[in-house]
Amino acid sequence: MVALALVGGACTAPAYVGARDAGRDVAGVVAPSAPPASPSASTPARAASAPARRPNVMVIETDDMRVDDLRFMPRTRRLVGDRGLSFENSFAPNPLCCPSRASFLTGRYSHHHRVLTHEQPFGFAAFDDRRTLATALQGAGYRTALLGKYLNGYGQQRLRRPAAKAGQSSLRYVPPGWSHWAAGSDHLWAAGEQLRGGTYDYFSLVQNIDGRIVGSPGRYSTDVLGAQTRALTDRWRTGKPWFVWWNPVAPHHGTPREPDDPAPSLRDDDTLVNWLTPARPEWVKGRFDRRITHGSGVPRAGSPEAVVGDKPRYLRRLPELNRVEQRALTRLTRQRAESLYALDVQVGRTLQRLRRTGQLARTVVVFTSDNGFYLGEHRKRQGKVNAHEPSLRVPLLVAGPGVPRGKRFDPATTVDLGPTIASWAGTRLPGADGTDLRPTITGGDRGWTRPVVTEGVMPETAYTDVRRRWRGESAAVRASALNTRGLRLGRWKLTRYATGEAELYDLATDPLELTNLARDPAHAAVLRDLVALHRQYLDCAGAACRAPVPAPYAVGARRNRLVTQLQASAVRDYHR
Repeated sequence: MVALALVGGACTAPAYVGARDAGRDVAGVVAPSAPPASPSASTPARAASAPARRPNVMVIETDDMRVDDLRFMPRTRRLVGDRGLSFENSFAPNPLCCPSRASFLTGRYSHHHRVLTHEQPFGFAAFDDRRTLATALQGAGYRTALLGKYLNGYGQQRLRRPAAKAGQSSLRYVPPGWSHWAAGSDHLWAAGEQLRGGTYDYFSLVQNIDGRIVGSPGRYSTDVLGAQTRALTDRWRTGKPWFVWWNPVAPHHGTPREPDDPAPSLRDDDTLVNWLTPARPEWVKGRFDRRITHGSGVPRAGSPEAVVGDKPRYLRRLPELNRVEQRALTRLTRQRAESLYALDVQVGRTLQRLRRTGQLARTVVVFTSDNGFYLGEHRKRQGKVNAHEPSLRVPLLVAGPGVPRGKRFDPATTVDLGPTIASWAGTRLPGADGTDLRPTITGGDRGWTRPVVTEGVMPETAYTDVRRRWRGESAAVRASALNTRGLRLGRWKLTRYATGEAELYDLATDPLELTNLARDPAHAAVLRDLVALHRQYLDCAGAACRAPVPAPYAVGARRNRLVTQLQASAVRDYHR
């Protein structure tokens, strides 16, 4: 008997159905609608014009991009990485689309902002958007814009806030704090409606543009968003400083299905794997066929992980990848690379336009992703959520005025980006758990002295069973939907599960996380120490999240750099 499992990322693209598109305007396709919401109803009064010395800020945030995927983006590496800094220890503490993006907007861990996952009762509807990075920057005199993906469920889930609109559709809702809003819509179009497509349809993007529902059928969504970003920054080239959050969906999987997509295949336990791929424009297809000869997450020869007896049960149940799966994973890796190369072209055009219009010299550019992605590591064919390095790590490049060139090895997280950007704007992000990275950016590494608090919601039944969850922990921990939590330190990593299982790794000697030390008697004292330390941070808020770890578990700048370089070297050797 064949069991069906959609193995892959949890931020799944909806299936869109509907009638033919109709009603074109200059921006695309516009569905007949009620009059757009008044901007004054969704944005606070704007502050006086900001001082000219404050920089513009452009954040380019991809979706499901691994750190090693940067090799497929030469323009981005040259125009951002080579001009500025690469953070070698950058993490998404809850490695899943919606919680990560909510953390960017609030500077808070997901246990604090309460968007724990992308599905009901979480997702867009669970997010409190009254105080965000957008409202803080707009209040400080910035023009603010979002282009592309917002939070999962936006446009489909009903509003909880503001209270006056609770229960209403979010289809035409514009959150507070945004001067320009061009967000992808997750609305599920019914038969007979005039639009089809949405955030994850690469050739039929549908957006809410300042209250109007606009479609772009037949145009590649990465190109649409790049053109929109350039048009906006052209209009905003003079006057107040601006903040632009540009959110393409590459390399996240999406529609339409394409003839060269890998077919579903059987694992050796007769479970069907549905390979989830991004769509790409024709001109880029085949570009990496010679360069990519095996999947990003598996070695050129041998097993990704031959022994899993020391791993939690969700990994122990996974068979090794067979040859058919490995070929499919190679094709998936190529398609992801192609989608990112198409984005790389748009990043290059946009930054060159900023240069030609005289804006690049006064613009801080941040390039990152909302989470990483498994591509075979630990026998996980696809996906994220769990706290192994391929899922947890994200690229982070920063360039612009006052940013030196080089690398930084101190930890940086999605939670830190909001406070850092607010600081550049001369304001602050109230209630943030993250830290301002600017002292590290300008002054250099200080060492790994604070923890990265990891957390997530795994879908497996054994981990969601409330009767077995977090025995011995506080009532608040037991009541939370979070079923994986942990700490990432400079040398050690602890991941705990609601079932009582744990993973402990010494990253200085085992950077690939192949040997779980949680049941090793020789490391019992380390495990005991780290569990006690974890309890101090697992529900932290504000300054408590930034409190330094005790001396035995802090790592100085020099040693942290060496451990990170050893880890990077081991990963490179693994893929040879």
